[in-house]
Amino acid sequence: MTFKLLWIILSFTAGALPLAVWIGRLAGVDIRTAGDGNPGATNVFRAAGVRWGLIALLAEVAKAAAPVGLAIQLFGWQDWTIVPIALAPALGHAFSPLLGGRGGKALAAILGAWIGLTLFELPLVILPALLLGYAFLAGDGWAVLLAASAAGLYLLRFRPEPLLLAVLAGQVALILWTHRRDLARPPALRARWTNKRPSPPAGDPEN
Repeated sequence: MTFKLLWIILSFTAGALPLAVWIGRLAGVDIRTAGDGNPGATNVFRAAGVRWGLIALLAEVAKAAAPVGLAIQLFGWQDWTIVPIALAPALGHAFSPLLGGRGGKALAAILGAWIGLTLFELPLVILPALLLGYAFLAGDGWAVLLAASAAGLYLLRFRPEPLLLAVLAGQVALILWTHRRDLARPPALRARWTNKRPSPPAGDPEN
């Protein structure tokens, strides 16, 4: 039990590493001054281009996939300690002590946790739903909730395992917090589908 507790702490610590910020610095930019100030891979794409953005995205996914995947695939843990282990990287990213508790929105860490838990089974459900949401919905928060809903429906239909459902519930709670500004506005179609001029995007300096 002590080792599992240490693994939860390790998982949180891995998630708290601001790899996207560090990779941005290697590219010569401070990504916290780009876009919405989010210290995540998306702003590396915006500030440093596709090559550095892909490196940051892979690193952010891997920092969650590694501790979760080792717990499941190597150690074979299948009890309730998997839930905090799987949630810890996203929590570490969202509330990173290395950034004064002001981390990012944790999408890459959430995706990495599902790779660790299910290999590519759940990511192959989440990613198409997320892209569909980004294409049609104004406000990234609603697109993320659409992807989470697709994951929930898939789990209920094909893998109704309490541990996986508990992980998803915790992740949804985190998504509601990290995307609270987007979700404060009602869902709407993107301007390209409504013939309306888009509203200026609201800044989100806290995420």
